[in-house]
Amino acid sequence: MQKTITIKEFEFLHYIKDSDNENTYISKETFELLENFVLDNEEVAQYLKITTKKYFGKVLQAQNYVGAIQTKDGTTIEILPKVQNPEKDISKEILIKMLKTLRKSPFRNFNMANLKSSKMPLLEIFITMFLEELTKLIQKGLKSDYITKEENAKFLKGKLKINEQIKKNYIHKERFFIEFQEFLSNRVENKLIKSTLSYLYKKAKSNKNQQRIREFLFVFDEIEISTNIKNDFSKVILNRQMKDYEQVLLWSKTFLLENSYSPYKGNDIAFALLFDMNLLFESYVYDYLRRNGKFENITAQDTTHHLAYLDDRNAKFLLKPDIVINNGKIILDTKWKILSEDKAHQGVSQTDMYQLYAYGTKYKDCTNLYLIYPKDEGNLEDHSYQFFRQDESTKLQLDVLFFDLENLENNEEFIKRIKESIK
Repeated sequence: MQKTITIKEFEFLHYIKDSDNENTYISKETFELLENFVLDNEEVAQYLKITTKKYFGKVLQAQNYVGAIQTKDGTTIEILPKVQNPEKDISKEILIKMLKTLRKSPFRNFNMANLKSSKMPLLEIFITMFLEELTKLIQKGLKSDYITKEENAKFLKGKLKINEQIKKNYIHKERFFIEFQEFLSNRVENKLIKSTLSYLYKKAKSNKNQQRIREFLFVFDEIEISTNIKNDFSKVILNRQMKDYEQVLLWSKTFLLENSYSPYKGNDIAFALLFDMNLLFESYVYDYLRRNGKFENITAQDTTHHLAYLDDRNAKFLLKPDIVINNGKIILDTKWKILSEDKAHQGVSQTDMYQLYAYGTKYKDCTNLYLIYPKDEGNLEDHSYQFFRQDESTKLQLDVLFFDLENLENNEEFIKRIKESIK
C-alpha cells in the first residue's frame, strides 16, 4: 500500500510495530529497499545511516539532509528540518523558503501564496511547482524550430542525398532519398519537458497533479519523448529567444537528473531528491543579509585565497568562506548544528575554529569573524572569542551568533551586531 511518512532530521525509521512510534513505522520490505539503497551508495550515508536503537534493533536514521525519497513499492519518505518550536510545526514552509534562496535552482520564482504546503506531501509540492512554471510557458506558447529530416520519398524536395540514393534506390528509380527541413515543435527542449511529464505521471499521487499532467501530455501529443536525456540536455541553448524555457528546464533537470542534488544509483529507489541542510542554511542566511544588511558588498563562497602555495603560480587548498562582507573585513561561516551546555565548548568544534583562524589570517583586512548557528529554544547567549595573528599584534574577534529561522524579524539584532564590527 502506498503511503507517505514524514520524519525530522535525526529521527529514525523502523519496522517494529510500536503504538508510541506509529508515524515512523514502515514495512520490513520497504525498510530493506531503503537499507539496500544506503549500503549500495557511499554518498547516501551522509544523509541516511543504519544504526541500532533499544527496543527497535536496526533502524534508518536521517541526518543533515532533507527532501523526499520514494521507494519502488510506492512508499514516500519525507525528511524535514528540525526547527526550534515543535508545537508550531512550520518546518515544511521553512524548508521551501530556504530552497527558494538557492542559486541556479528552479525554486526561486515559485509563489507560495496559494499553496497549502503544510498538508501537501513534499514531492507533490515539487511537482506542483513544475506544473505552475509549465503553465506560464504554455500560455506564452511553445517554441518550434526547423528540424532536419531524412526520407525516401516519392517526390523531390530539399536536398537529394546522392550516396543514400544510390544505396537505397538502385532498383526503385521512382523514389528520392532526400534531406529537408520542417518547422516543428518536436525540438529537444520540448522533448525533455514531455519526458518530465511522463516521468512525473508515475510519481504523482495527487489526483489534481495527475489530471494536470494528463492535460499537458495532450498539449505535447505530437512531441516525442527524449531517448537520451543527458545528451539532449547538452544540446539545450537558453538564448534570449528561449528565456521563457529556463525555469521549466531547470525543473526538468532536477527531476530527470536527480543527481544534481543528491548523487545515488541503484534499483531499490524510484526517486530521491535530497538537500544538504548546511548548504540550505548558508544560502538562507546569505540571502537574508544580502536583502536586509545594506552592506557595501557581500559575496558567498568567495574564492580569493588559497591556504598554501607550492610556488608563485601553484596555489593549493582553496579557501571558500561561506559569506564575505566588505572585501573580507568581515567573514561569516554558517553551521547547521545546535549548540548546548552539555557539549564540550558548547558544541563549537576545534576544526571550525581552525578553519575560521585560517580565514582570518589569509584575509589581511579581516577584523571580525562570525560562526552562525540556527537559533534553538535551548541556545546559549551569543558569546565571543579572541584570536591573535601570528605576530600577536592584531586581534581577531570571533563571535558566535544565532539566526532565527522561524521569525526573521527577530534577526534585527543579528544584523546590528555584524554592522557594529564594520565601524
